[in-house]
Order: sequence, then structure tokens, then C-alpha cells
Amino acid sequence: MRRGARVLVVDGADTPEIRERAQILEVLGVEFRLGAEHTRALPEDREIDLVVTSPGWRPDQPLLAAAAARGIPVWSEVELARRMRPADGPAWLGITGTNGKTTTVTMLESILRAAGLRAVACGNVGLPVIEAALDPEGFDVLALELSSFQPHWTEHLDCEAAVVLNVSADHLDWHGGAEEYARAKGRIFEGVRTACVFNTADETTLHLVEEADVVEGARAVGISLGAPGLSELGIIDGILVDRAFHPERRGSAAELATLADLAHLGPQGAGPHVLLDALAATALARAHGVPAHAVRDGLRAYRMGAHRAQHLATVDGIGFVDDTKATNPAAAAASSRRPSAWSGSPAATSRAPISARSSRPPRTAWSASSSLGLDPAPFTEALSRHAPEVPVRRIDPGETDDVAARTRLMEDAVHAARSLAAAGDVVPLAPAAASIDQFRDYAERGICSPRP
Repeated sequence: MRRGARVLVVDGADTPEIRERAQILEVLGVEFRLGAEHTRALPEDREIDLVVTSPGWRPDQPLLAAAAARGIPVWSEVELARRMRPADGPAWLGITGTNGKTTTVTMLESILRAAGLRAVACGNVGLPVIEAALDPEGFDVLALELSSFQPHWTEHLDCEAAVVLNVSADHLDWHGGAEEYARAKGRIFEGVRTACVFNTADETTLHLVEEADVVEGARAVGISLGAPGLSELGIIDGILVDRAFHPERRGSAAELATLADLAHLGPQGAGPHVLLDALAATALARAHGVPAHAVRDGLRAYRMGAHRAQHLATVDGIGFVDDTKATNPAAAAASSRRPSAWSGSPAATSRAPISARSSRPPRTAWSASSSLGLDPAPFTEALSRHAPEVPVRRIDPGETDDVAARTRLMEDAVHAARSLAAAGDVVPLAPAAASIDQFRDYAERGICSPRP
């Protein structure tokens, strides 16, 4: 509207909350059309020059398909932000991956702020990208989290540096297959100017770097939990070190932080997946020129967000972790690396992934499990086949139509897992599945769980 555009908003939902928002914007001249009938096709009573889509809409959504057929550009909100951003606007540091995005982007935010920069986590978490990019006070750096949906509609990410943390099967129905899903993740590397960061233990992330069209001079930078090679960050004798951005990297490594600086991020210290997230955040910060002391200070100051591998307490030697954000098998496996009484509930959509994951004997991770999902068969069958010695306590979900019933369900599951745990174990809420069959969202699933 500020640029003189005539804006029409269509939304398939028609709720009191949306109508209230619509009334406010209509005062400014924005036109709203609410209801499913307005999302099935382009409007016939006007010419459309541009469509900006919500990331939740798939490419085959009828309105978007109609726009593509007519040659009308379809942009993400991220693309709109990039095009509207002033030339001297903030640098963009991009993060995507199947798991660990929010931990990494908020760690990066903490490190950048420790360096004295005005920085903010935005995108798929926190502020919308366009709000951050056009902030009137101006940010120095945007720590940008992207889902796999957002890059699909984005042509000009052009990040200073970016990382793909990992790639495992997720959202395949939206993308149409594993290759398209991985390719969408890899688009975050397009136009990178300084560094493309990849996980050396995940060959797909390296392949995405190799295929990326970057600015000449951009480097590939690896991260690993072992001793780093040249142009990598890693860990030596409990110290996070840098052989990528250190001036003397051919003969030595710069010390950045210690495992002790991250010990507060887990009941038994930071887990391997958290350490990889820390290395990814560190690599992006170093690509932007952040000094070593700011990496250390930022990691020391960092605290996990709610429901993301959040260590709640240790009671009688048993750690309790709220990781309800672990909504797919790969995330749950990372959460349950230590001996665990696992409170989990794979949904029907997780059938194949959880079975494949279980080909690695679950006893290495799970000493016991309480199951509470509406469709427990994939999980219980996989454990029965691959780890029959692991006890499973089935919780009858009953009716979960109200918050009180959902709270009762979670209390029963946590108490069951607690009864199966011993000192030195961890009880993680790591469901390996989405929440919407029984809960409003993953956060409600965590909120309904009793606090130790």
C-alpha cells in the first residue's frame, strides 16, 4: 500500500479474529475476500499483476496454479522483503534443514548480539522477514530461518552466508518427493556471497552446496563433531574450534568456546545435535566477521526456547526434557540419544520413517517407552521387531476433546515413562510426529505435560 499498490487479500478461513484484522486493514484501503470460494481461482473482476503467497499453500493450490498458467509471478513474503529491502539494508544469514533450525537461528541471534550487533531471528520464527527487513531503526543482521516451503517461491535470497543443517524425509506431500524437498532446501545457497555451510556427516548437504549457483569466491565450509579439516569447524578435546575463518587456518585452529560453555543446554550437557547446531550458528557468525570472544559469550548466554530440547529439571537423577517440537523421527532420534524412557507417539504419517529408523536397534537410545498416539501400531511394531526387550507402556488416549482431558493424557504418559526410568536416564517428550490428531499444536502438547 505504501508503494502505491492496490492490495487484495483472500483467505479460505473466515473467523472472528481474521475479520477483526480485516476491518483494521480495510480502513487503510486493503480489500479482503474471506471464505474458501475466494481461494479456488483468481478473481475474475480485475487484472492481477503479482501474487504473494502464504508458505502453507502448495504449488498445486488452484489459485496459485492458475497464476502460474497465466504467467503471473508468485512470490513468497521472503522474496517481497528482498525486493523491498533498501540497498544498504541488513545482511542476511540463512538457516534451513529438517531439524534444528530454530535452535540454530536463536543461537546465531545470541552470538550476533554478543558481538554488539543489532540482530534479530526472523522468518519461520519470530518476526516476519519483511517486518525485520523494513524495520525503521534498521538491523545490522537478520538471522533468517526458512522452512522448505519458503525458498520454493523465492528467487533472490542472496544471503551473505547460509547453512543446510540436515535433510531427512519431511513434507514430501507438499513437495512431491524427496528430491524436490532436498532441492527446495538447497535453494538457500543460491547467490551466497561468503560461505555455504554444510554438515560433513550428511552427504546430501554437501551435494546441495556443490550444485549451488553462488557468487564467485564463496566458500564451502564444513561442520562436524570431530577434529576439523581445512575450511571446517569442529571439536577438539572439548573445545569448539575454527579452521575455516581463522587467518592461520592451514597450521592451527582458533579456539571459540568449550563444551562447558554449553553444559546448561541439557541434563547431561549439550547433546550431539545441539553441538552441531552451535557449530552451524558459529560458522555463520564467523562468516560475518564475528570475533571468537563473542561466539563464546553468545553461547554462554543462550537458553533453549520452550518445547525445543528444553531441560526442565533433574529429579532423583532422572532428567526431564520437553522436546515436543521433535515432530519427525529424525528429530526424536536426536533427542533420545541417551538411555531414555521415551514418551512418544508416532502418527500414521510417520509409519515408514519410524520403521526405517528402527533398523538401528532402539535399545541404543530407548530403555523404555510410553505410547499415547491414536495410531500406536507403527511404533510398537517397530520396537517389537527390532528391540523386543524394550518395555512399552501403552496409554489409552480416551477422549481428548478438551484441555483437561489432554492434560490428563500427558500426565499419564509422563508418569508411565517416569516409572520405567532409573537414575542416569532421561525422560524426553519426543513424539516423532505431528500433534494435530489430539492437540491444537505441538506447544499445547508440551504445555499439557506435567512439570517435574
